[in-house]
Amino acid sequence: MLRTFWENVISPLISRPSRFQVAALCYRRLGGEVQVLVITSRDTGRWILPKGWPKRGYDAGGTALEEAWEEAGVKSDGAPPRLIGTYRYDKRLKGGVPVTTDVEVFAIRVIKLLDDFPEVGERTREWMTPEDAAEVVDETGLKALLRDLPVTLSD
Repeated sequence: MLRTFWENVISPLISRPSRFQVAALCYRRLGGEVQVLVITSRDTGRWILPKGWPKRGYDAGGTALEEAWEEAGVKSDGAPPRLIGTYRYDKRLKGGVPVTTDVEVFAIRVIKLLDDFPEVGERTREWMTPEDAAEVVDETGLKALLRDLPVTLSD
């Protein structure tokens, strides 16, 4: 028990774990309108974008693509992911320790959603308008990115 407390509470506070994640803002155009793919988190079931910690061997855009595949079964159009903004939130580590985390958000155009992907049984995914997605996510900075998305993508 003491070891678990050390590893999940004390050690993260002392070692200052990484505070940077990468997110995939997966989108498509349907009838001329932009739609955004949101997924549920595994722990609380709240709506989020696919995201994760940096991965060895990938740049930030590559990590975003990998997270989109693992968490949502996204097949992109092959274009490089485009950095469209950042937001900040409090990531809860094991043991409930909050860590302020900066997230770089990459736009990824989706051509297909695959039915077989690594986290298929752990998450729900849904297409929404950017406005609806902004209403269901919790993070203030992400809400703003979503609301601005139609203009951002028209650049």
